[in-house]
Amino acid sequence: MIWTERSGKVMEKNNETPAKDMLPENFGSIEAFWDFWDTHSSADYEEFTESVEAEIRLPSQKVYCAIAKDLFTQVKTEARLQGVSSETLINLWVKEKVSG
Repeated sequence: MIWTERSGKVMEKNNETPAKDMLPENFGSIEAFWDFWDTHSSADYEEFTESVEAEIRLPSQKVYCAIAKDLFTQVKTEARLQGVSSETLINLWVKEKVSG
């Protein structure tokens, strides 16, 4: 059973292969588009799809900096004592330094 969140409709899975509806040339509205795909599987319309290649570049939310191994060992120890991750502790310390 596949549950669709938008409308709350349920698309039953069964072993029978019912005749599929024709894919509309134009849905007319976004609501008609949603209603159609809420009750139909795109797997039934695979012949209308085409392969595409895409390159996706997501902006990084993190910056990585090298840190001396012995210094990082001390950071890990302190983070463990404080009950936080090394990453969290380093971010807190840097934030304190640049804010103060």
